[in-house]
Amino acid sequence: MKDLLLRLHEFEQTGKAFVLCILTESSGSTPRKAGAKMLVFADSSSQGTIGGGAIEMQVKKDALEIMQAGGATKRKYILEEDVQMRCGGAIEVYFEPFGPPLPLIIFGAGHVGREVGTLAASYGFSITYIDHRPEIFNEFDASQANCVTGDYLVQAGKFTENTRAFIVICTPEHHWDEGLVALLARHPFAYVGMMGSKRKVAEIRQRLLSSNTLSSELIDKVDMPIGIPMHAETPREIALSIVARLVDVKNNRSL
Repeated sequence: MKDLLLRLHEFEQTGKAFVLCILTESSGSTPRKAGAKMLVFADSSSQGTIGGGAIEMQVKKDALEIMQAGGATKRKYILEEDVQMRCGGAIEVYFEPFGPPLPLIIFGAGHVGREVGTLAASYGFSITYIDHRPEIFNEFDASQANCVTGDYLVQAGKFTENTRAFIVICTPEHHWDEGLVALLARHPFAYVGMMGSKRKVAEIRQRLLSSNTLSSELIDKVDMPIGIPMHAETPREIALSIVARLVDVKNNRSL
């Protein structure tokens, strides 16, 4: 078991994607008891065992699905019913995926956007800033984030297939924010949020609805105004509110 935990640490350091599976509960007759561990990798290979046979095959299959979805979760298995094992017991397995940092795409690298990226990086996000102003990146540390200069909508189109991505919209102009909401709300990102006052949000929502650009259901997928409710005033305080929301969503996915 110690060897397995050491390997877990090694793989985590390399950024290799895998899922830690821990048998947390067992009742009745089962191949292994609580505490058994297994690592499942993206190529379906594994290290360790939670019992072998049909139940282990099912746990591997579920682990690969959870690897794609992200977020820790638990699943219960009644062996006779779920995998046709005659031993008649039941188990509960905890799944925790590990892998490359979750991408956070920040549209708008102004005061708030910059603070969001700086803070979010300390919580395990990989940061990409997108801004139309090349000069805004003059004082950015390129080793800490990916800084992209270009049209917001053109750049946004490059991320629409990344279902692991978190999106923060905080450009300097309302029309850019609105265009990004119209585009990004149609895609299954892990999270999309837009910064703005309640009035700004209401106006954008009304225009998108009245123009039949988006349905109410799609608009509701965008968290706006972004952030947890708090009396934030400075860019750093606003960023704290936003990153708190990102961390909450990250830690509660699939639970």
